[in-house]
Amino acid sequence: MSKLNIEAVQQESKKKDVFDFRAGDTVTVNIKIMEKTADGKAKSRIQPFKGVVIQRKGTGISSSLTVRKISNNIGVERVFQMHSPLIDSIEVDVRGKVRRARIYYMRNLRGKAARIAERKVNAPAGSVAPVVAPPAPKPVAETAPAPAPAVPATET
Repeated sequence: MSKLNIEAVQQESKKKDVFDFRAGDTVTVNIKIMEKTADGKAKSRIQPFKGVVIQRKGTGISSSLTVRKISNNIGVERVFQMHSPLIDSIEVDVRGKVRRARIYYMRNLRGKAARIAERKVNAPAGSVAPVVAPPAPKPVAETAPAPAPAVPATET
């Protein structure tokens, strides 16, 4: 096969949407699962896999990501090819604040030590923050002024 044909096939099977996440982010990867029923028919469904991105690897059509989650107190890691037709979508749930591109140290952490701080994301330069009107003041019930106390007049 010539190099032009290989590049054409790669461009054809490459996903168009941009994957905007990095290591430390909590993502949900929706995977297409094919099952056979008892009568032999094929049935497909979407199964979510939610976990923390341990690493992103590679460029182009061969890029992959590793997602780690804890299931029944057992760590489960799964490697996904980002441009695979079996991946329906990748959704970012929480942006994590980490200092490394490969966070393999998470494999040795348990419980509260395995928490990742949330990264504050600044709004893009062209976007405008939504304007929220201040709450309306509560109406004050008008009451009649209290009568002045009667002072007896004294004559001298």
